[in-house]
Amino acid sequence: MKALADIRVLDLSRILAGPYATMMLADLGAEVIKVEQPGVGDGTRAWGPPWVGPFSAYYLSVNRNKRSVTINLKSERGRELIKALVLRSDILVENFKVGTMKRLGLDYDTLAAIHPGLIYCSISGYGQTGPYKDRPGYDFMIQAHGGVMSITGPVEGPPYKVGVAVVDVTAGLYAVSAILAALHHRERTGQGQYIDIALLDAQVGWLVNVAQNYFATGEKPKRYGNAHPNIVPYETFETADGYLALAVGADAQYQRLCQVIGRPDLWKDERFQTNAGRVTHRDVLIPQLQEVFRTRPTQAWLDALWAAKIPASPINDIPAVFADPQVQHRDMAQTIQHPQAGELTLLGPVPKLSRTPAAIRTPPPMLGEHTDAVLQELLGLDEDAIARLRDEGVI
Repeated sequence: MKALADIRVLDLSRILAGPYATMMLADLGAEVIKVEQPGVGDGTRAWGPPWVGPFSAYYLSVNRNKRSVTINLKSERGRELIKALVLRSDILVENFKVGTMKRLGLDYDTLAAIHPGLIYCSISGYGQTGPYKDRPGYDFMIQAHGGVMSITGPVEGPPYKVGVAVVDVTAGLYAVSAILAALHHRERTGQGQYIDIALLDAQVGWLVNVAQNYFATGEKPKRYGNAHPNIVPYETFETADGYLALAVGADAQYQRLCQVIGRPDLWKDERFQTNAGRVTHRDVLIPQLQEVFRTRPTQAWLDALWAAKIPASPINDIPAVFADPQVQHRDMAQTIQHPQAGELTLLGPVPKLSRTPAAIRTPPPMLGEHTDAVLQELLGLDEDAIARLRDEGVI
């Protein structure tokens, strides 16, 4: 039995943050019913190329283990169906513009009145309150607004965004952790609650040490390229045939590094014997290390560094990631059969639970693939009733 096998999620979200959160819940065993607009569906269904059969790769990335139901929320009968499904669900996740669910009569207060145990999670760009609550929010905008672009990229030059939609992903992770906490609270009290997740809060929340550096000094954090503001040496180095990443987080590791590279003088120098000293004198130390690393190929350095238990890594491109034996051992790429797209390769679930393992059980659904089955199973509608709903444009 899966960890969340007795939990049903009504997923009214689309694009990335919400679907990522509900996919994680589905991987852990929850039944996730993905509600989509008839004839249109989740906007990411059209976010291609690339395509796998009729599906965009983007849509496939966050919608496995779900059932797709098409319901027109603009119709009164469609909203009645949503309320009926809410009564048979534990969690509702939505990421409409702030105020949309209230206008539809599907806001938390309305639904909690008929289902006090409901856990209702809203994900938005800037949150449900505050002067920016009505602004649309996208990952790229939030990376700019929330400061991460100001600290990402080379020391000289323009700011850069992170190469994946990291704000959406982390907002989804925050949503999952909050939902699981709310489930635990409900287990004790029987009470549901409202969860307000903002992309901006998520991004500001993971500034972590960079924010604390600012709080401590009042100084504006700057870009360090691939270096670290608080640890040295902790960055990329050019080798004779490429690059490697080096992460020396302790003085004992630095001492061993000096032995490996044949520069014991860089340990004996009192300026470099503590991390604080190395941070202060990074402009003196790093060029000397860089000069040494250029003398040998990447793999030769990695073999020597690993033998001395010094954290170092090749800088893999994406094909190299999925060819890596550790990534393969951890089942981070898995295949599943899809009735239309054939064999699909998807990212594997991240959590590894010993008793209730997360798993890919079903492929990302076709639009409205499960509408009839869900309405029959959960609401008891017969074929004639479903046919009438389809004729009326409700489903």
